[in-house]
Amino acid sequence: MSLDLDTRFDPAYGQPVPVAEGVMRITANNPGPFTFHGTNSYIIGRDTLAVLDPGPADEAHLEALIRAIAGRPVSHVFVSHTHRDHSPLAARLKALTGAVTVAEGPHRPARPLRIGEIAPLDASSDTDFVPDLVMADGQIVDGDGWRMRTVLTPGHAANHAAFALEGTGVLFSADHVMAWSTSIVAPPDGAMSDYMASLDKLIARDDRLYLPGHGGPVVAPQTFVPGLKAHRRMREQAILERLGAGDRLIPDIVRAIYRDTDPRLYGAAGLSVLAHLEDLVGRGQATSSEAPAIDSVYSPVR
Repeated sequence: MSLDLDTRFDPAYGQPVPVAEGVMRITANNPGPFTFHGTNSYIIGRDTLAVLDPGPADEAHLEALIRAIAGRPVSHVFVSHTHRDHSPLAARLKALTGAVTVAEGPHRPARPLRIGEIAPLDASSDTDFVPDLVMADGQIVDGDGWRMRTVLTPGHAANHAAFALEGTGVLFSADHVMAWSTSIVAPPDGAMSDYMASLDKLIARDDRLYLPGHGGPVVAPQTFVPGLKAHRRMREQAILERLGAGDRLIPDIVRAIYRDTDPRLYGAAGLSVLAHLEDLVGRGQATSSEAPAIDSVYSPVR
């Protein structure tokens, strides 16, 4: 199954772009294979503002945010998760505005590291960020003319949170659901079992518009998210079929099921396969010669 992804997007670097009532998007100029055209920061409100995902440690992007804020007070800085393309500017923005930082919590892996294991995304993690306000699932922050509800969505990262703008049908989906690409789930930073459970949580909601961390909006989430879940299940089935065909190592599975993928992305694809295999082993549908890892030997459960 292939998802109907939408890669049309004008980043308009440095310029505030209205994307919903009382919401502007400013995209950082940090394009890449995992960030698309760059990281989206959002400014919410009219008088006293909130900023969501201030972005990477980039002076030009900070200046663009300050220009768009235009001297208005900022009460809160929301952070969806602690990858270095989303959270590092939170400290600078807090120092400049006096805002309270809000997030699920500091960075942590989805599971303990095994003996000798190195977290492959460690360099991408912002371990310095500690929020002033730690949010539980469903907790609300009241601002000036807006209310934000926390919707915890672990999977891409253990501390990943989406935020719903109450009364508008708008959900800031960050890196959990994006229109241009599927999200990376890379153990031990994230976990596929968490990711799939978080998809189910979003499917049960009735949001009408997602504003993601990268790329343009998801305009029909009630059809897109079930399609995304089905795509992940199809990928899982393809992995099981490769195990049944005799593949035992992740690189062999990657070469077989990612034939149309740029080989430079095989490392990321391998981490995605590992995430699926960890989930399959945990559910008893596959076995591993040792604790699931990139270099483990896997077998199907017959």
